[in-house]
This record gives sequence, structure tokens and C-alpha cells, in this order.
Amino acid sequence: MTGGGRGLGRATVEALAASGMTVAFTWNSDETAARAVEAATGARAFHLDLRDRARPDDLVEEVETALGSLEGLVNNAGLRRESLLAMTSDEDWDAVLDSNLGGLFRCCRAVLRGMMVRRRGVIVNVSSLSALHGVAGQGAYAASKAGILGMTRSLAREAGKRGVRVNAVVPGFVATDLTAGLPEAAVSHLRAGECLARGVRPEDVAQAVLFLLSESAAAITGQTLVVDAGASA
Repeated sequence: MTGGGRGLGRATVEALAASGMTVAFTWNSDETAARAVEAATGARAFHLDLRDRARPDDLVEEVETALGSLEGLVNNAGLRRESLLAMTSDEDWDAVLDSNLGGLFRCCRAVLRGMMVRRRGVIVNVSSLSALHGVAGQGAYAASKAGILGMTRSLAREAGKRGVRVNAVVPGFVATDLTAGLPEAAVSHLRAGECLARGVRPEDVAQAVLFLLSESAAAITGQTLVVDAGASA
């Protein structure tokens, strides 16, 4: 999975490893956190910059050499930059879209070659409630996360006849390092419609990912599983 060193990523690595899966995950900016996750879970950490065009193909080769054929991919890593659209620079727009959507595309492409030949595999893409529920200041981020949902449905159509399932998880607001900088008004907006007072925890999203990777979801593809404590109900 991409982005397994902190927050939702770490919770997901922990859940997958606890289920008995052999897990590889990526890190970009915080190697210390990644090594701590390795030590705690037995998972293997590999470096990946989502904007590196060539790295995903090499990464798949490295992971498969170390751990065996890739049976599943969780696209979790992402970049968020906040600004009103009228004030968003081309640089910020390109960085967010290229990381969140372009990086996901390249990782999917890299694993699909082997999966489609083997006629089995599962891809789970982590989107965001911002893709469904407008948040001021998240134009670039929301566009990238909405694009993930469209790509998920298209890829499910392409890969299904080869035995590959592709689904998405949409977390509601979860308190992590990625969301720590959100203005209080944005957090209140995202949580305003929650039906469950407990909100959403990282382990809730991790369990949804685990379900979609498992044989319990063998007949599910092209779908979006929303884990938002009822905010979008």
C-alpha cells in the first residue's frame, strides 16, 4: 500500500498485518516513522515519491522480488494543499493532481500488468469525503479525489473480466496528521451531518479496506464504500 507510515496508512498496515497478510508499504517524507511501523508490524517499507514517473514500475519489481507476487494494492498516500480556487497557483494545482491522481494512476498501471496476466488481484483506492461533499478551499484536493472515484469505476470495467476487482473507500473526517491543519470551520462542516457521535477512527477505515481486499468482497467491484459515521446519509 502507498503511504503506510502515519495516520490512516499506519492503521491499515496494522490491520492487514494482523490479519496474516504479507504487507509492503511506501513512505516519502518520514523514514523514521516508516521504520517504526516496520518494527511494530513486520511489514516492509519502500520509498516512493508519487510524482516520480518511473518509480512505480521499479517498486513493483522490488516488492515482488522481496515478497512474492502482488495480490493487492491499496492507494492511500496523498497530498493536500489548502487555498481558495481563485488564489490557487498552477504549481499547487499540478502538485496535488499529479500526486493524488497521477500517482494513483501510475501505481495502478504498474501492478495491473501482473494481476491481469495472473487473472487475480484487488485494488482499493482511498478517496475522501471532499469528493462528495464540497469544502471551501479544497478545490484541487476535491478534484483529485473525485477523479479517483471515476477512475475506480472505469478500471473495474476494464479489469473485471481478468479477475481483478477495483473499489474505493471514502473516509469521512478522521483526525490524522493530514487533517491536523484543517481550519476548525472546515472540520465542523465535514462533521456536521454525522449520525454517529463517535465519529470515524483510523481503524474503522482500515477495516473497510481489509474487507474489500478479502474474499468476503469477492463479488464487489466498481463500488464506493463510504465510512463517514453517516455524514453523507
